[in-house]
Amino acid sequence: MGVIETSSSSSLCLLKSNFSSHPFVVPNRTVCPFQGNQRRVIAMSSTLPVEQQVNEGQRRLTGDSFIRSHLRKLKPYQPILPFEVLSIQLGRKPEDIVKIDANENPYGPPPEVREALGQLKFPYIYPDPESRRLRAALAKDSGLESDHILVGCGADELIDLIMRCVLDPGDKIVDCPPTFTMYEFDAAVNGAAVVKVPRKSDFSLNVELIADAVEREKPKCIFLTSPNNPDGSIINDENLLKILEMPILVVLDEAYTEFSGLESRMKWVKKHDNLIVLRTFSKRAGLAGLRVGYGAFPLSIIEYLWRAKQPYNVSVAAEVAACAALQNPIYLEKVKEALIKERERLFKLLKNVPFLNPYPSYSNFILCEVTSGMDAKKLKDDLAKMGVMIRHYNNKELKGYVRVSVGKPEHTDALMECLMRLY
Repeated sequence: MGVIETSSSSSLCLLKSNFSSHPFVVPNRTVCPFQGNQRRVIAMSSTLPVEQQVNEGQRRLTGDSFIRSHLRKLKPYQPILPFEVLSIQLGRKPEDIVKIDANENPYGPPPEVREALGQLKFPYIYPDPESRRLRAALAKDSGLESDHILVGCGADELIDLIMRCVLDPGDKIVDCPPTFTMYEFDAAVNGAAVVKVPRKSDFSLNVELIADAVEREKPKCIFLTSPNNPDGSIINDENLLKILEMPILVVLDEAYTEFSGLESRMKWVKKHDNLIVLRTFSKRAGLAGLRVGYGAFPLSIIEYLWRAKQPYNVSVAAEVAACAALQNPIYLEKVKEALIKERERLFKLLKNVPFLNPYPSYSNFILCEVTSGMDAKKLKDDLAKMGVMIRHYNNKELKGYVRVSVGKPEHTDALMECLMRLY
């Protein structure tokens, strides 16, 4: 066999095909003649035939033996199906499907986005790794300096990035179900344990139990959503301040805050070194398909996320689209107002459905308890057969619940027509 050299110099010891003629070859060992600060890995000849070695290796190893043990037990995240897949499954054209199952913005982005994407000049050049143009636009939009802002491939990427920077394997996070399930999923991916503090019957946070869990379990961070997904409840300033006083990193997900009527807490990161606030363009600007999220961070934290993030995590198209969307705040405001108005209408209509108990929401969706003996999964399936897609839950906290995204008025009309058929 031969010698593999590693060296800081440009000299390499190459493997020769005809070892028997080389003056430095000794039986069963090859030595490289180069001198200096070099390390040598000497490959010894085996007395076993190559075929026998391969067969024994195949018997010993399978592909999954290389996978980290905790990931071999990981259950995959269950995403919502896209239009194309639904179209095939339901046998309907995409435009004939009422898709109100994923909290998407049915109005889409401002017209400036389509125009900007059609004029991309340099799609073959890597994007700016610091997303400087978008961060400057976000600073103007939020009133928070760009030094505090980091952009990601959706807020989902930032959730995972935060965990990779903060959590060692075996560390703990606090989760307050029912809530966005990506927190628990990403914790499992990163080898962390999840301390669950269930919400109260009205879906508000149980701050006292959170304090007990922090004292007892010593978790590193807590993930909170306001408005909360899937029920649409909000966290008031008093409760948030109580949690910020605890020795824990607070990650506040404001994906739906535009629909709440409340001011974002992004600027709070300048006062609280243990607060991170996440935002997204998916709901506000109708850019869910382009994946653009951003976060506000204390300066003492953000420098480490800059070190750990992928260099080109936000595509050229995503940054151009997000910047274009921010150029038309009037459009964004009108769409927000239209969705809030339709949310109120939808809530009143759902209250009149005898087998649904809708919960008040500050977001662009409404959670409903399915009552009167109606099966929630069957309700979801029956509506799907009629071309209306809603979200059904099967976890223990939400067994017997469905969630309906707020769409356009015609989407509400189609939903109600289908529900009336099921009375």
